[in-house]
Amino acid sequence: MKKTFGEKIKNLREDCDLTQQALGRELNMTQRKISYLENNKYEPSIEDIRILCLFFKISSDYLLGLPKGLKNPIK
Repeated sequence: MKKTFGEKIKNLREDCDLTQQALGRELNMTQRKISYLENNKYEPSIEDIRILCLFFKISSDYLLGLPKGLKNPIK
């Protein structure tokens, strides 16, 4: 079964031994927003996704569940 966006954020946070509050401080977000993201109760903005990707040093493709190797149809 594929992980949800929230499960991925929670796993990344836990892998870094951070609490929701600590992650929120690092990202300038509230603990409540982190909780809502992890529980899929809040639709992340593009800026939220960008901040998370930069902090965790990951691709947005991973968070969004996109397959690897997508080709750009625009040439």
